[in-house]
Amino acid sequence: MPSTALRRQLMSNVRSMVVKVGTMVLTDQGGRLDRGLIGRIARQLATLHRGGIKVTLVSSGAIGAGMGRTGMASRPRSTSMLQAAAAIGQPTLMSLYEKTLAKQGLHAGQILVTREDFEQRVRYVNISNTLAALHRMHAIPIINENDTTAIDELDRFADNDTIAALVANLLQADLLVLLTVVDGLLDMRGQLIDFVPDVSDQVQSLAKSGRSALGSGGMMGKLVACKMVTSSGEIAVIANGRQTKVLIKVLEGERVGTIFAPAARKMRARQKWLLNAVRPVGRIVIDGGATEAVRTRGKSLLSRGIIGVQGKFERGAIVRIVTEQNVTIAHGISNYSHAELEKIKGLKSSEIIDTIGQKPFDEAIHRDNLVLTSGHGQ
Repeated sequence: MPSTALRRQLMSNVRSMVVKVGTMVLTDQGGRLDRGLIGRIARQLATLHRGGIKVTLVSSGAIGAGMGRTGMASRPRSTSMLQAAAAIGQPTLMSLYEKTLAKQGLHAGQILVTREDFEQRVRYVNISNTLAALHRMHAIPIINENDTTAIDELDRFADNDTIAALVANLLQADLLVLLTVVDGLLDMRGQLIDFVPDVSDQVQSLAKSGRSALGSGGMMGKLVACKMVTSSGEIAVIANGRQTKVLIKVLEGERVGTIFAPAARKMRARQKWLLNAVRPVGRIVIDGGATEAVRTRGKSLLSRGIIGVQGKFERGAIVRIVTEQNVTIAHGISNYSHAELEKIKGLKSSEIIDTIGQKPFDEAIHRDNLVLTSGHGQ
């Protein structure tokens, strides 16, 4: 259990942060937006901004706001009605943030995102540039998924927790705070866990156990988001968004919520994008020698170490690299298509040109385009 001094030490280096606030925090028992709470959160964001911290907000609540505006008794089930509710509710939600922030001399900058915005490198970089410009203009960027255009599971994120983690990695933010309606992660006895050194399988099993007041899905999504950020070398916190001045207390190092420790080594921005933002489209299975070379010695992946290729992909695609035991050890950008890899797997680099008629690269995946995962099977 960390002391207050350790918390303060961790928070003392925070210069940029991403805050995610969920629908359950923002709405009352009737499902309508809690205007007073939104105002209090916005004022906290303004206080942090004045303190020199670049704050970015990921906010749910558009569908709930639309339900309230239109008098819907229950959440719609059809995609079109959900999108319509979001379209009606988003202006209401932003208006509440804008009015409160304006009183603090700040602007509210709305950004709606889809999966493709993070998976396509050019869009990904452009989001980063836009967020940086908003911060320079004394604005609080407010991000939400573009519910009105995402049409199926392939387009959509699992939740806004995932978006918040991706944004934190994109910005190289020092801290991710997930605001929810519980005090943090609970142990098997239902007691608050103050400090988590690593989001291990054991820690994730606490969410699966059903002890969380959020249910298995809600807390599990938050733990996955925390792991995305902490494994990249940054701090994450899960805390109760309804607690008075919760964000201020977190930054001051008070014992609020559950704090998740960062990994010792920070990833570079490109590594974070490769590992977390883009869904791999294929798998390359490698032998023991290649596994040791890639995972332990930081080497490139050569065709000689490949024993299997799964999925169809072209050159430049991002793929998983897995062991013979089906453990994912890395993501990487393939220099060859699936068809080419099928022909050259197991061969020396010198044999590639005689097999496929050309050899644009010696490596199947260069080490500069490889990023190691935590080693769990996927």
